[in-house]
Amino acid sequence: MIMPSTPTENDIRRAHERILPHIHNTPVLTSQFINELTGAHLFFKCENFQKTGSFKMRGASNAIFSLKLDERLNGFATHSSGNHAQAVAYACKTAGVNAYIVMPKNAPKVKIDAVKNYGGNIVFCEPNETARQEACAKIIQETNAVFIPPFDDLAIIAGQASCAKELIETHADLDYLLTPVGGGGLAAGTALSVNYFSPKTEIILGEPKSVNDTYLSLKAGKIIPVSQTHTMADGLKTTVGKLNFEIIQNHVKEVITVSEDEISHAMRMIWERLKIIIEPSCAVPFAALLVRKALFKNKKVGVILTGGNVDLGNLPFV
Repeated sequence: MIMPSTPTENDIRRAHERILPHIHNTPVLTSQFINELTGAHLFFKCENFQKTGSFKMRGASNAIFSLKLDERLNGFATHSSGNHAQAVAYACKTAGVNAYIVMPKNAPKVKIDAVKNYGGNIVFCEPNETARQEACAKIIQETNAVFIPPFDDLAIIAGQASCAKELIETHADLDYLLTPVGGGGLAAGTALSVNYFSPKTEIILGEPKSVNDTYLSLKAGKIIPVSQTHTMADGLKTTVGKLNFEIIQNHVKEVITVSEDEISHAMRMIWERLKIIIEPSCAVPFAALLVRKALFKNKKVGVILTGGNVDLGNLPFV
C-alpha cells in the first residue's frame, strides 16, 4: 500500500475534530494602531493562549490520540528544544502514558521547567541534531515508546493545519496568511488549510536571516540544511523537514527573511500594543510584514502568533 505524502482535506477535518477536546480555539485579536502603522487590516491568531503556550499542542494531540489505546501503552518519545516537548508531555499526561523527552542542554529554562511540570521524563543532549536523534533512538529501543517527530510527519502536519482552519472559519476572505517557518510543520499545515479552505489566500513565511534554510532551499529547489543557529528565535533553528518542504514548494508564495533587530522590534510592538506575551519565534512573521509593508497595504492579513513561552529574564528588547 502506498501511503499519501500529503494530508488531505478530510485528514485535516478529522484531525481537528479529534483534537477539539484537548485544545483551545484560540482568540483572534486586532489593533487599530498596528493597522494604521502598516496600512493593512491584520488579524492575529493567538496560539500563545493555546494549552502549553503554543500551537504545538495541536500536532502532538493529533499524533497521540489518532492511535488506538493499545498502541499508546508504552508511551511516546520525542526530541525538542521546548514547545513540542511541552506539548507531547502534556498530551501524554492527558492520555495517561509516559512521555520521554530529549532536550538540548541549552534549551530555555522556562521550557525545561514546563516539561517537568507536565510530567515529562527529560534526557539532556548536546545542542545538535545528531545528538538529539541518537538519544531519542536509545530511549525508544529501551522503552518501546512511539516516536513523535517534531514536525516532519503527516499527523503532526494535519494537527497544525487546524490553526489556520480556525482562522479561515472566522475570517474567510484573507488576502494573505503569514506564519514562521522552522521545521515546517505549521507552515506546511497552514499552506494545506489555505489550499483546501481559502484558495484565494496567499501564504507567506517569515524566517530569521541567520537561519534561512527554507528561503535558500526554495531558491535552490532542494533542501539546504541549517549551517548555523545564531538567532533569538529558538523555535526556528532546525532544518525544514522533507515532507514539509514538498508542501511548501507547491503552495507558498514567498519566504521573507528578517534580522535579529527586526524580530526584537516586532516582538516588542506586540507586547506593547496587543498587551500579550509572545516569544521571539512568534514575532518573525510580523517582523516580515513590517519590513515589507508595501506588499500588504490595504490587504486583509492573518498572522499566526505561534507561542508565548519566553524567558522573562532574558528579553531581547530589555
